[in-house]
Amino acid sequence: MLILVRSLAFNFLFYLNTLILLIVALPTFFLPYRAIIEVARFWAKVSLVLLRVVAGVKIEVRGREKIPKGPLLVAAKHQSAWETFALITLFDNPLFIVKRELEWIPVFGWLMIKGRMVPVDRSAGVQALNAMAARARIELADNRQLIIFPEGTRRPAGAEPRYKHGVAHLYAEGNVPCLPIALNSGLFWPRRTIRRYPGTVLVEILDPIQPGLPKDAFFERLKTDLETVTAGLIEEGRREIAVNAK
Repeated sequence: MLILVRSLAFNFLFYLNTLILLIVALPTFFLPYRAIIEVARFWAKVSLVLLRVVAGVKIEVRGREKIPKGPLLVAAKHQSAWETFALITLFDNPLFIVKRELEWIPVFGWLMIKGRMVPVDRSAGVQALNAMAARARIELADNRQLIIFPEGTRRPAGAEPRYKHGVAHLYAEGNVPCLPIALNSGLFWPRRTIRRYPGTVLVEILDPIQPGLPKDAFFERLKTDLETVTAGLIEEGRREIAVNAK
């Protein structure tokens, strides 16, 4: 019962914080795009504080020193809504690959456009990949860190991975290092539930994969590296949950 009450309180405050900052962000339409990035960073930081204080969900980031300066392709596991805001705090000038439909949401979508997120039309096949890569090259040339979830959608912690080849296409076209990020957020912020479970979300930044590998070799290395480390983080998280349950 306590977890449910804390979860409901957090969810209320999280969405209230989101609504307030959407209103605060409106003037950024008339400012350089970096203004909305800074508002998003503040939103993410406040959300993480609320998550820790209200719901008891902390964060531990390992390997920050491995983050290179300059433009990056960031390939992160996607188990939860958590990483859609928390990862913003790790980078200087981040942006996301997003579903095109998100840009249709009033205010929120408009601010995504202002922040120069890279939209993708999942129904357009190869044409969508080429358009995504073209936009990605423009943003990377502006010294940005492009965050992509290689599985395309959230997968439960421990579920069989379903990587899509779009990340390999971006890697080949972008000609920048790829930074893999493993995590276990799905244990504490599971998808399709309002419950937030106390514990520590573990985030591990892996060694960057330098540009120049063949697409297939890159794709296999990314999957192997991410899944190996993620499995360890999930096991570590499950042990913490078991201890907390005693």
